[in-house]
Amino acid sequence: MQSFTEDQWKEKLSPKQYNVLRKKGTEQAFTGKYYKYKESGVYHCAGCDAPLFSSESKFDSGSGWPSFDRMIKEGSLRFVDDDSGGLKRTEIVCANCNGHLGHLFEDGPTQTCNRFCVNSASLDFKHLSK
Repeated sequence: MQSFTEDQWKEKLSPKQYNVLRKKGTEQAFTGKYYKYKESGVYHCAGCDAPLFSSESKFDSGSGWPSFDRMIKEGSLRFVDDDSGGLKRTEIVCANCNGHLGHLFEDGPTQTCNRFCVNSASLDFKHLSK
């Protein structure tokens, strides 16, 4: 697992990325860079560059955040019970750097029924090479 001090994270990440990845913040719905993004490629963790989601698993959930129905490979995410704000949810974090990504809901429209609801600030995108 990749680990930095808080000062190192602050240097490495933008203020918005730091707030989301390290402080479990949430960006405002419908404002994130990757909400309507439709390019083919792979979404990586903005904190450590670990691959997390394929564009093939992305769908428009209408929630205002990028949504995916599956992770790119088993073990790329960790799941944490989250009872904050009076809601019972499942937080998703990067298994490599423990960065907060968003939440998992089991109400997705695909066969998996999963909706990984992710903050754009926690992601970097890499195009598939041709």
